Amino acid sequence: MQSGNEHPRQGDALLIIDMQRDFMPGGALPVPGADTLIQTINRWAAFFASHHWPVIATRDWHPCDHGSFAVNGGDWPVHCVQHSDGADFVYGLALPEDVVVIDKGVNPDSNGYSAFEHTGLEVRLKELGIRRLWVCGVATDYCVQASVLDALKQGLEVVLLSKAVKGVDVHEGDVDRALNRMKEAGACIVDDEVPDAQ
Repeated sequence: MQSGNEHPRQGDALLIIDMQRDFMPGGALPVPGADTLIQTINRWAAFFASHHWPVIATRDWHPCDHGSFAVNGGDWPVHCVQHSDGADFVYGLALPEDVVVIDKGVNPDSNGYSAFEHTGLEVRLKELGIRRLWVCGVATDYCVQASVLDALKQGLEVVLLSKAVKGVDVHEGDVDRALNRMKEAGACIVDDEVPDAQ
């Protein structure tokens, strides 16, 4: 774990993964502790917005017939169905007015874990001149991991904010394995607090 070696700069963007109601305690597919991330992520979003650097927020946006749902033969309970309350961003998440919202998991035949899978995010980042992503949200061992690994494959640098992610850990050790995979692939994992406004 690194700390203090990385600082946001021009050409960076904040990528907030799936901070939606269905992933919070009491939701359809709760990620333990996900609600404890809200204030930390809000501080990061405010910092990026204050510098006019892009803030991007993904959301699972599944059709009713999505293949990941157990009722359709998949592994997960029904969650984040398009236009449902559970698919909304969690109460208290303070996104800037110009946030870029990326819908993922729209294709019923694909899990859609990654923010880059059939979303057009790669093109949008190029248009914005983004070279490095600061990543936070849920879940560390699924959508966060998939998004980080795909970003690295696209040639982007990635900083993972370890204090602003939570995992599911369906199998004990999944989160640790995911962190190791991301680090081995080239992600910089930091436990930094939000920098003071400059």
